[in-house]
Amino acid sequence: MDLEQTRFNMVAQQIRTWYVLDDNVLDLLYKVKREEFVPAENRAAAFVDMEIPLGYGQVMLTPKMEARILQELHVQKTDKILEVGSGSGYMTALLADRGAHVYSVEIIPELKAMAENNLKAHNITNVTVEQGDAARGWSKHEPYDVIVLTASTPVLPAAFQNSLNPGGRLFAIVGEDPVMEALLITCVAPGEFTTEQLFETSTVALVNAQQPVRFSF
Repeated sequence: MDLEQTRFNMVAQQIRTWYVLDDNVLDLLYKVKREEFVPAENRAAAFVDMEIPLGYGQVMLTPKMEARILQELHVQKTDKILEVGSGSGYMTALLADRGAHVYSVEIIPELKAMAENNLKAHNITNVTVEQGDAARGWSKHEPYDVIVLTASTPVLPAAFQNSLNPGGRLFAIVGEDPVMEALLITCVAPGEFTTEQLFETSTVALVNAQQPVRFSF
């Protein structure tokens, strides 16, 4: 396999066609080698338009989703970032390259170790990987300039948007199968937010994600 040709094809055929046209984002996909963050048994699928299993019921998002998230968030070099769900550490690495510091929270110990090992192997030092349950917020280092939920949540807890600095951006996939919506929420002023509906999608939920109230009669 010609890795660089395959990477080029991924960018050209999957990512550009999904309205990801920011050259800074596209360049980053060549710089941070996705296949090096994929579990060895699935490495052949590193550039395929699919979610890659990480074990423990969790997945890596599709390449086009990762790129689209980066583009929509407009991450700046001064941004303090919260990532909920470290996974393999790949999205963490992309965010770390664009921002000042990433606080990445992973509930599954084995995935926390995977992310830490992958980040260390790539000499990425502006990341703090913490173990814990951030499905309903992570106030430890707030306020944040950027928050990314790397898995879905049926209900988006208000704690996330309330942890944003003015000007801060939050990406979340909200809802339940068969239809979930990717949302970009921006804090335009203290306590004031705008919500942009980006696209419909579906992916696995965060462990312990907040559930909607079920009425029984």
